[in-house]
This record gives sequence, C-alpha cells and structure tokens, in this order.
Amino acid sequence: MRLNSIKSADGSRRERVRVGRGIGSGLGKTAGRGHKGQHARTGKGKVKPGFEGGQMPLQRRLPKVGFRSKMAAAAQEVFLYQIAAMKLAVIDVAALQEAGLINLKARRVKIVKKGEITRAVKLSGVLATAGAKAAIEAAGGSVE
Repeated sequence: MRLNSIKSADGSRRERVRVGRGIGSGLGKTAGRGHKGQHARTGKGKVKPGFEGGQMPLQRRLPKVGFRSKMAAAAQEVFLYQIAAMKLAVIDVAALQEAGLINLKARRVKIVKKGEITRAVKLSGVLATAGAKAAIEAAGGSVE
C-alpha cells in the first residue's frame, strides 16, 4: 500500500449538489426552493421553535397545572412514633437512612409530633417541630 493510492470507499462521500445551474441540472431557476414564500427568500428562512404561523401555539393552548418543588425531594418528615420504634440513643440523618425512614436524597429532615415517645433520645443534625421537641425533652432527651 502506498499513501498516494489511499482513497475513500465507493459511496462514502456524496458530491455536493450545485443548485441554480440551469434547467438541465434539474435544480435550475428556483434552485429547489419552490415559488415565493418565506423559505424561498434569502436570509430569514427560519421560524422560531413552536411558532405555528400566528395560530395559538400548542404549548400555550394546553393548561398549565401544578408545580414540582425541587426542594421537596431534599426535605423529608419523620414521625415521633417512628423515632420511638428505633433502638438507637443518638438519632441523626445517617441513622434514619439506615433504618429506611428517609431516602438517600434527603438533606433536611424534620421530626413531627405524631405519636408518643417514652425513652430519652438525642437528636443531632435533625430539625424538630416545637411539639416534637417538647415531647422529646419531656421524655428526658435532647435536641441539638
């Protein structure tokens, strides 16, 4: 093999179409652009995405419903009775994830007063509502 004999495989490179080169070429006169209209003109032949010729576009005709908060996935609640069922003295985010009470995406965790707690637990790095905090402290626990 010699470097001067290397060439592309047959059919791998198409010849570019030369438009506007007379009737015999098949793409003469209007050069494949049809007669008149926006796409026949030079320059401004583009239409912005979603434009439907002045008709009310689909994305504006459909109803917009609801809202999905990106912070909702990062914040989770845990109930007081779930904390009471855990056999740990110190409760933090890692302990709650291991117990399966919160998912791995949770960044902010809040203890909500629902149920009872009778033993002392220490909360660290976890938020608590006023009622939950009072219940934990009444049981002899603490909230950091």
